[in-house]
Amino acid sequence: MTKKQRHWQDLDSSHYLHPFTDHGQLSKKGSRVFTKGKGIYIWDAEGHQILDSMSGLWCVNLGYGRTELIEAAHKQMQELPYYNSFFQCAHPPAIELGEILSNISPDGFSRVFYTGSGSEANDTVIRMVRRFWQLQDKPEKQIIIARKNAYHGSTIAAASLGGMEGMHAQGAGIPIPNIIHIAQPYWFQEGRDQDPNTFGLAIAEELEKAIDHHGIDKIAAFIAEPIQGAGGVIIPPETYWPAIQRICDDNEILLVADEVVTGFGRLGEWFGSTTYEIKPDLIAFAKGVTSGYLPLGGVLVNDKVADILIEKGGEFIHGFTYSGHPVSCAVAIANIKALAEDNVIETVKDHTAPYLAKRWQSLSDHPIVGEARIKGLVAALELCKDKKTGKRFAAEHNVGSLCRDLAIENGLVMRAVGDTMIIAPPLIITHEQIDELITKAISTLDATAAAVQRI
Repeated sequence: MTKKQRHWQDLDSSHYLHPFTDHGQLSKKGSRVFTKGKGIYIWDAEGHQILDSMSGLWCVNLGYGRTELIEAAHKQMQELPYYNSFFQCAHPPAIELGEILSNISPDGFSRVFYTGSGSEANDTVIRMVRRFWQLQDKPEKQIIIARKNAYHGSTIAAASLGGMEGMHAQGAGIPIPNIIHIAQPYWFQEGRDQDPNTFGLAIAEELEKAIDHHGIDKIAAFIAEPIQGAGGVIIPPETYWPAIQRICDDNEILLVADEVVTGFGRLGEWFGSTTYEIKPDLIAFAKGVTSGYLPLGGVLVNDKVADILIEKGGEFIHGFTYSGHPVSCAVAIANIKALAEDNVIETVKDHTAPYLAKRWQSLSDHPIVGEARIKGLVAALELCKDKKTGKRFAAEHNVGSLCRDLAIENGLVMRAVGDTMIIAPPLIITHEQIDELITKAISTLDATAAAVQRI
């Protein structure tokens, strides 16, 4: 370890409180300090090159070092680095991005509300959904149904929508009132005794049961990620989303798609809602809208909802200092333009995703892999002691974390969700780089298997 690296680690331990981190462990171990990124690779402070198969945090869709995004930020900072959108004010980047988002969104979406993050976007969803029903003279429609093990952000409201037990266990009034959770469509862990499509229908029916139990006059909306990201890349059976759509339509409740992870090309379409033929009323987005170069999020609002909010609502008393930040919006415009002009999303759908799927699914042959699943450019491996039964390793062995650390040593970023290993590489990854990813993943799995045998 270099002297400079140790200096950064010491300063980090003394001053920086990280998100989702055990700081006692971090102080003992020391943080990984990354100093450079180019394409799909990052470099740590000691000069090691690492293939970033998580796109930072699901967001660096165009990869690192894109000059057109950097130049867009520079130009906008020179012209107008900031102005707010309160008090009937606007600026060109936010206005122009709104038109662009409308053009690439599913049919029926003409308007957008900007936020600074996905968490803020889902906070906004709660406000909009309940305000919509209030304006329809149905103020009692307050309950929002979400899923167990879902992730919708980490503010109190967004964490309440999410179904992460660990977040709820830390108190702080989570979940807030009138949010309930139903089962997730996690076939590998919870439905292996059933046909996947039968399981998908059964889990979707949990929504119908919740509506019947609480009363249709109390239910405002159902929110879900097309694919659960942070929960472990939970890819629903093919029967799941059509059934969910029917239930929402039949019961006249709003359907909210959280596309913070799946938006902007991750599944080979601009939005995962298109992939699954979902017809949402609101779409939360963030991350890939700027390829992570600057913070930006928002809610795309279907005309059915927006028209009521505008025509009946008067002032919507909600917003953020950085709603529609001009520099972030300028970068988003450049990002979307690059995705379109370089045919990135079409390449993902027709070439990259099929190739990665073929290579990734071959990992299911590994002795400690119980399942290899993939959709678009998001994928997971289930690490198991017994691949036939799906029996997990003992929890105290922390095999997922072990595998994650060994991956870094092998020059590969993979994220551990328990003993589920997940990836979401930049959309620009090539076939050759996919081969490199798989080679490094195999080496990591071999090292993990060997390490577990020594425990």
